[in-house]
Amino acid sequence: MRAAARAVGSGARRVDAATPARRDRAVDALRAFAILGVVLGHWLVTALVEDGGTLHAESPLRHLPWLAPLSWAFQTLAVFFLVGGHVATRSHASARARGMTYGQWLRARLARLFKPVAAVLTFWTVAAACLLGSGTGVGTVHALVKLALSPLWFLLVFAGLTAATPVLTRLNPLWPLAVVLHVDLVRFGLGGPSWLGWVNVAAGWLVPYTLGAAWTRGELDRRRAGWVLFGCGAAATAALVAWAGYPASMVGVPGAAVSNLNPPTLAAVTFGLAQCGLALLLREPLRRWMRRPLAWAAVAVVNLSAMTIFLWHQTSLMAVTAVGLSVGRLPGLHTVPDDLVWVAARLAWLPVFALALAVCRAAFRSCEQGPRRRTGRPSRIVRVHRRGGPAGTRTAPRARG
Repeated sequence: MRAAARAVGSGARRVDAATPARRDRAVDALRAFAILGVVLGHWLVTALVEDGGTLHAESPLRHLPWLAPLSWAFQTLAVFFLVGGHVATRSHASARARGMTYGQWLRARLARLFKPVAAVLTFWTVAAACLLGSGTGVGTVHALVKLALSPLWFLLVFAGLTAATPVLTRLNPLWPLAVVLHVDLVRFGLGGPSWLGWVNVAAGWLVPYTLGAAWTRGELDRRRAGWVLFGCGAAATAALVAWAGYPASMVGVPGAAVSNLNPPTLAAVTFGLAQCGLALLLREPLRRWMRRPLAWAAVAVVNLSAMTIFLWHQTSLMAVTAVGLSVGRLPGLHTVPDDLVWVAARLAWLPVFALALAVCRAAFRSCEQGPRRRTGRPSRIVRVHRRGGPAGTRTAPRARG
């Protein structure tokens, strides 16, 4: 144990020493926390309930609505887009200064984003065919595939915003915010068509993305900007939930008439503003914390595997659920999430989900990071940070960069 601890400490110090002094470690830390927030959020509010030999998705938020504050802590997509907008606009400006064309820049940005996607799609195409061939019900297969591939919508939106970065560089966040406001006014206030809400998929996430561009321009450097965003966003969200009929949960709840996330509502966007304000306020504390070699090395590792973690965390949950079925209906895994016993049991399952995700990361990390290095070559983490490039700034889902 002592030897292992010394090895970990030595590796962390090498990563810390190899990182350029000019790198803003708070950016990487925010992305890592946002990734882990999404993962933990999904693991806590997603249940695959066994019912008569079939599996279907359930949520404790449907049966225990007073748990809605959990969604406030773990729905961190706005921070993804804030960091993504900041990093993409900074990267584009740097690429132009080096004489790189837009096409070259975009291909480089999207390559690492979509290579791991091919692995997930291939895996689940084969898995779905095998499940159907073995006699698994269509309903069960549909629930599993839908859950596994649900993160892909996010990547498509992020890729679209990344492609539009040059024209979004100076867009004021108030413009997309106004679009979201008017869409919701027509949908909910004037009885407009529900499909109009899908306009908010682009407009809603444009708000934090363009805030990230404002961060790059230096317009959000003062702490006052963080306090204004946090205070106004929190107050607006509270008012919308209390008096305008918006759901308290910031994630979708099966069976609910309105979802704050699918598509995004004004409440989700104002909540995102509060999150972005809090993220900006935490920059200095995070920079101080990231001076600790172990903390920084952990953040660097998460960022290097961000896409793998994001794309495979639901598969990890389903793998544990499937293996558990061979034993029987286990509490917190296959049972209806309708009481505190389920909540306590689910918390106990989190380390098992994390172990399954670690296995997925080991199996599929090469899709994101390239082939495993040969013995004797320097660590990828060290190489990436030595040249000041993106362990954490290259992409996304990290949500992203």
